[in-house]
Amino acid sequence: QVQLAESGGGSVQAGGSLRLSCAASGRSFSTYGMGWFRQTPGKEREFVAAIRLGAGLTYYADSVKGRFTVSRDNAKNTVYLQMSNLQREDTAVYYCAAARNYGSSWYRADKYDYWGQGTQVTVSS
Repeated sequence: QVQLAESGGGSVQAGGSLRLSCAASGRSFSTYGMGWFRQTPGKEREFVAAIRLGAGLTYYADSVKGRFTVSRDNAKNTVYLQMSNLQREDTAVYYCAAARNYGSSWYRADKYDYWGQGTQVTVSS
């Protein structure tokens, strides 16, 4: 079992940066694939980024590629999402998630087994 807790959300002006953190409890954190998703009211949860076991491979949604960076520190049981050049359309609740095995479907929310409670990111112009 893994419990996840996001932090680092807040309000920022367009062009600014934020770093989200996701602290995980559980002894097997390093064996899980991790992902970040976001959701706005009335819309489905949207894939943002994912990172495989051992931080070897990362994946990004086209909308954030080049602006966001996902990383993990297995020693600290933490995954990060560094967000730069934030735009108004990045405003959402951001969730981290853990998957025992998402295979080649890191972008599918239904492949993840555990979810955090979410943290709000608001970008104003």
